[in-house]
Amino acid sequence: MSGPAPWLAILALAAAQALLFAAVGANRVLEWVQTACASAGLPYNTVMVLAGSGLLGVSSAVIGSYAVLRRRSLIGDAVAHAAPPGIALAYLIARERNFFLLLLGALVSGVLGAAVIAWLRQSTRTRQDAAIGLVLSVFFGLGIVLTSAVQRDPTGAHAGLEGFLLGKTAGLVSQDLLLIAVTSANILILVWLFQKEFLLLSFDPGFAAVQRWPVQALDVLMMTLLVAATVIGLPAVGVVLMAAMLIIPGVAARFWTDRLSRLLPLAGAFGLASAGAGTYFSSVSEGMPTGPVIVLTAAAVCLFSMFAAPRRGIAAGILKRIRMRERVARQNLLRTMYELAEEAPDSAASLEEVAARRGWRAAEALRLLRRAERRGELRRTPDGRWALTEHGLQKALEVVRAHRLWELYLVEQASIAADHVDRDADELEHILPPEMVLQLESRLRSEGRWPEDRVPASVHPIESAAGEAR
Repeated sequence: MSGPAPWLAILALAAAQALLFAAVGANRVLEWVQTACASAGLPYNTVMVLAGSGLLGVSSAVIGSYAVLRRRSLIGDAVAHAAPPGIALAYLIARERNFFLLLLGALVSGVLGAAVIAWLRQSTRTRQDAAIGLVLSVFFGLGIVLTSAVQRDPTGAHAGLEGFLLGKTAGLVSQDLLLIAVTSANILILVWLFQKEFLLLSFDPGFAAVQRWPVQALDVLMMTLLVAATVIGLPAVGVVLMAAMLIIPGVAARFWTDRLSRLLPLAGAFGLASAGAGTYFSSVSEGMPTGPVIVLTAAAVCLFSMFAAPRRGIAAGILKRIRMRERVARQNLLRTMYELAEEAPDSAASLEEVAARRGWRAAEALRLLRRAERRGELRRTPDGRWALTEHGLQKALEVVRAHRLWELYLVEQASIAADHVDRDADELEHILPPEMVLQLESRLRSEGRWPEDRVPASVHPIESAAGEAR
C-alpha cells in the first residue's frame, strides 16, 4: 500500500465537510440549491429527489460491484433486513421522526447484523449462506415486531416507519435528501481514493497480505461503505429491495466488460439511470412505491444487458454457437470430400455419397455443398457430381492434416480409442510442442497417410485462381 495518504485523505475529507457544514449549515446549502434551481427554471423538489436517488443509485452500484466480485452479494440484503430493529428502537428512544437518528439506528443495527454473520462464520461451523439466512430472518422478524409496537403507540402512529419497507422518496424532506446525497458522494470519493487497494483486495487478498497491506482494515472499510450505502438507500428503495440496487447494476455491467476500470463506471451509470428513471416513473404514477419501480427498471437494464451484450450476452452466445456449427460442418465437408477423393482418385463424389459418409440428410448435404461451391472450394462436374477445387484442396489438406495428427496423438499418447477421438480439432501447434508435431508427421508419412502425398486427381487446376479470388 502506498503510504498513509489514503487514510489521511479520509480525515481531511471528514474535517473539511465538518467545517463546511458548521460554518454554513445545511439550510444555507439548501438555499443555494434552491436559488440555482430557480435561476435555471428547474423544479426544486424534483431536482432534490432526482439528485438524491441518482447519487444513491451510483454509490450503491459501485460499492455493490465489489460485493458481487467478492461473492458477498447477500451481505447487503442481510444488512438491509437487519436495519428495521435499529430504526424502530431509534424512534422509541428519540420519540420523534428524526431522519438522521433513524438512519443512525439502522446503521448500528446493520453493523451488528454483519458482525453476527462474521462471528457465526469464524466461531462456529455455520456456513456463510446459513449465517446470512439466520441473521436476515431473525433481525427482520424482530424489526417487524418493534415496528408494529411503534404503530400501536399513539405517538408513533404517524411515524412513517413503514416507508422503510418498500421505499418512499416522496415522504423525504430536503434535509433528508441532502444527507443521502452527501453520504453517497462520500462513498464514491472513498471508493476512488482506495480503488487500487480495493482492486487487489477483491482479486488477490493473499498477495496483499504478503505485501503487508492492512487487509483487515481495508476489508472493514469496504464493509462499512457497503453498510452505509445499504442504510441510506432504505428510505428510497426499502428494506426488501435494497439488495437489488447493490447487486443488479454490477451484474448488468459484468455482461459488457471483464475489466474493473470499465465495470465500475458502467455499473454506476446503470445505477444512476435505474434510480433516476424509477423515481420519475414513481412520481408520475399515483400510488406506485418508489423502491419496486427502481428495482424493476434496474432489472430491465440487466435483462437487456443479458441479451444484447456483445461478448457475454445470450444473442452473442447464440451467434457464436451458430458460427461454430457452421465451421465444424465446413471442416467435416472438406474432410469428407478429401477422403472420398482419396478412395476414388479419378472420380468426383455424388450427393448421396457425401450424405451417407457423414450421416447427413440429403437437403443438409446439398446446402453445405452449395455453400462450399460459392466459396470456391468445390465445383460441380457436368454429370452433377462434386469435386474439390485447388483452393478447396488446400483447405481440405489443412483440415485432414490436423485431424490425422490429433487422432494419432490421442490414440497413441493418451490411450483413447479411435472411435472416441474428437476429429474436429484445430491446429495442433497451439497445443503440442513442435518436436511432438514433427514426430507425428513422420509417423503419418511412414504409414502413407500424409495428405500432401495423396492429392486426388479429380482436382481441377483451372479452378485455383477463381477459388483464391473468392
